[in-house]
Amino acid sequence: MTDRTLRLAHSPDSDDLVMWWPLTGMRAPDGEPVDGELGTPRIDTRGFTFQTVGVDVEALNKASAEEKNEHDITAISAAAYPAIHDRWAITRCGGSFGEGYGPRVVVREDSPVGEPHDLKGKTIAVPGTRTSAFLALSLLLGENEDRGFAHEAMLFSDVPDAVIEGRADAGLLIHEAQLTFEQMGLRKVIDLGQWWTARSALPLPLGLNVIRRDLDDRFGEGTVAEVSAVLSASVRHAVEHADESRRYLLLHSEHRPEWRDETLVEKYLSMYVSRLSVDMGDRGVEALHRFLGEGAERGFIDPVPTIDVV
Repeated sequence: MTDRTLRLAHSPDSDDLVMWWPLTGMRAPDGEPVDGELGTPRIDTRGFTFQTVGVDVEALNKASAEEKNEHDITAISAAAYPAIHDRWAITRCGGSFGEGYGPRVVVREDSPVGEPHDLKGKTIAVPGTRTSAFLALSLLLGENEDRGFAHEAMLFSDVPDAVIEGRADAGLLIHEAQLTFEQMGLRKVIDLGQWWTARSALPLPLGLNVIRRDLDDRFGEGTVAEVSAVLSASVRHAVEHADESRRYLLLHSEHRPEWRDETLVEKYLSMYVSRLSVDMGDRGVEALHRFLGEGAERGFIDPVPTIDVV
């Protein structure tokens, strides 16, 4: 009998954990099921078994570009998609879009940087060069093929300390640090999602969920669409059972104490597990075309392929 196990990689962020826990059920960090029935898949997985793993998104961006990849489904930054479109299709669900909000550029309270134009030529700590946040910052400050700033790439979690310790003039924040930077003594210079939406009247595409096109070859014609439907059911279940989703985060909060702050978690999940995460629809596709198109025109990313969503 064919092994119908699929490996799904996601960022270690709360929104990704929430969207995919219904595929496996309520499980502890060691993978053991908890709480009886809740420890089994909460949706019909159509005969597939899912293994989920949290990995830094920049590592996932790099891995998705490799010919040999151990993942069948993976989160990526929207900006990374043009380079991998031949092997991966975008799923209609699981994306993250900033609808008038997004990654923040921050500085120390005592920094002379006041306005976005003051960032020109500065060294900015960034959570990877394939991220959508990096592309958005490049569009803000750069000209054709010149991004307009120097950068130091590092793990997203290391960016705040790089700014606080003076190793970078500014930092580009993603994940929950977008909401907690003031508690660290940092000051916002610009919200890139707010800037992009004011400029384009569209949400800022940040993360995508993509699926291997060759699943149809491995499991039969129509598998990609079938698995995409299972993933959509997972996101809907997570949204409709918010109390269970928050409980799942608490189970995994040992190294993420911010997940114990109910107000913070509520605010963050309302931002990044939105109606566009359930189904990006035409508006999400339009936003992708605009964002990736401008990046390609400036020479910052590969030319944009046809954006096919399943």
